[in-house]
Amino acid sequence: MSTTTANPSEQPEETLALTVVPKHPNDLLLIVFIHGFKGTESTFEAFPSRLQHILSESMNDVPVECVVFPAYETKGDLNAAVIRFADWLTTLTVQKEVANGGGAGRVKIVLCGHSMGGLLAADSLLEFINTRPDKKAPLWPRIIACIAFDTPYLGLHPFVFKNSATKAVEYASAARTVFSDAYSLFRGSENSAATTPARALPQITAAASESSSTSTSTWAKWAPAAYAVGGAVIAGAAAGAAYMRRDDVTSGYSWASDHMKYVGSLWDEKAMRERVENLLAAHTNHGIVFKIFYVTLPASPPAHENTRTFVVLPPRSSPVFSHYHPAPNCVATDEVQAHMGMFKPGNNDGYYRLGLGTAQSIREAVMRSRTEVYSDHSDGAGS
Repeated sequence: MSTTTANPSEQPEETLALTVVPKHPNDLLLIVFIHGFKGTESTFEAFPSRLQHILSESMNDVPVECVVFPAYETKGDLNAAVIRFADWLTTLTVQKEVANGGGAGRVKIVLCGHSMGGLLAADSLLEFINTRPDKKAPLWPRIIACIAFDTPYLGLHPFVFKNSATKAVEYASAARTVFSDAYSLFRGSENSAATTPARALPQITAAASESSSTSTSTWAKWAPAAYAVGGAVIAGAAAGAAYMRRDDVTSGYSWASDHMKYVGSLWDEKAMRERVENLLAAHTNHGIVFKIFYVTLPASPPAHENTRTFVVLPPRSSPVFSHYHPAPNCVATDEVQAHMGMFKPGNNDGYYRLGLGTAQSIREAVMRSRTEVYSDHSDGAGS
């Protein structure tokens, strides 16, 4: 009996359908912006929408969407903010993948953080890498780039404090003057209302229950807070107006202590070095593009002999130096203004150049994710 080989063209239609490879929808490129210390959703101004337009025009084979992480309180432990952001990003990724119809890993994510937001982006990325149930499993959410804008990964440049020192001294001096005048006023009122001698300053700042009059009691509650925040809240104001805001200053002391805990990570040198090393490992072992755009101000002798920056730069011999890219600003008057006005065209003449550089970095990350096999399967530092 002879065996006849069937012609593929004569196979039943339903059998042929099984051999057809379905075409997957294009990956969605999701760019997430994260503000820094005391920032809001408006920190980035129109930068995200402009970037989305540039990328959509230059990468017409992939849909692009820019979103801004809702304003969050920059206080307490940085790790708590990382957990909140990771939960938010996980939920958003699932929603986008379902809506895009592509399944897990079809949404490519770029994290863009300004200032302390860059620390939040970096720590969230590393958290996703380190908490995978299987170290050889692909990274999910599929983060392909971590781009930072003037993030002090290695700390704030000392000149930032030096150039602001004169203003700080002026504020403190004015605050001490107001405090002294107000104290004299209250001491005079107390002497005229009673025959008891005026108290020394340590007694004035004692607990309210130890005071003998209403005015002194209220002042006792207010004075420690005024000293604790450096008096900046009341600097330059009339003593009477400052006194009327005594409750605001008291709450301001709590605000200061709580928020200083959040930025305290900028003084943890060991943790900062480890973070940068792990970001380099993520770049090498997982193919995640890592770049920092940092503001630079030109030299202006004799006051400033050299170029100024807001952040500390790594040594040129360091492997991380190649990941740092200057973002010149020739109109800002100081480092803080350049840092805060990075996304305002009127305050940054390098605004459009920054946008093009960011777009190029993101295109690089997308192309790298397309041409390279998932390197998430390899072990190494940062895993």
